[in-house]
Amino acid sequence: MAALSTPEAVATAAMRPMDAVVIGASAGGFEALRALLPGLPRGYPLPIAVVLHLPEQHDSRLAELFGARLAVPAREARDKEPLDKGTVYFAPAGYHLSIEQDRSFSLSQEERVSYARPSIDVLMLSAADAFGARLCGILLTGANYDGAAGLAGIRLAGGLAVVQDPGSAEVPTMPEAALRRTTPDLILPLAQIHALLLKLGLNAS
Repeated sequence: MAALSTPEAVATAAMRPMDAVVIGASAGGFEALRALLPGLPRGYPLPIAVVLHLPEQHDSRLAELFGARLAVPAREARDKEPLDKGTVYFAPAGYHLSIEQDRSFSLSQEERVSYARPSIDVLMLSAADAFGARLCGILLTGANYDGAAGLAGIRLAGGLAVVQDPGSAEVPTMPEAALRRTTPDLILPLAQIHALLLKLGLNAS
């Protein structure tokens, strides 16, 4: 089992300037996101894009459910919409969500990636191309391997790669797959990931 990151490593990472955050999760992800996103202050300066695996045949109510809990705006990402600071965006069910070079969203119904649509890999790899070293990618609990390649791509682009501590994940398969694929900057439990998000926001504001 990989060791948790030291407080010194977290402090150093929190000082890095970021322009956006992308988060991926699957099984157990709703509860994990409930630990991360509420508590972000009004005026939080970074856009956050989220892929949570959901059944494709059902409309997602994530934006509605989290919008009632958050001090920042939350909504489904729309095709061609530019990312706005301080907004949490959720990928619609049944659509891949990617970020273009002009930092706007793109939606597609191309083939599934790692058996998933939306795919975490698609979001993370496209965001790494768009934001480079000024991107923070966070991979949470999940039961498959989606997100491992995406987080590796963020790391390769110089971005900040964060993996939930598998020991704290409801389903550790996804974070463990990421740890086999790449060496992230940080391995943290949810409470410390939440604290990191707050610190990144302070540094960006």
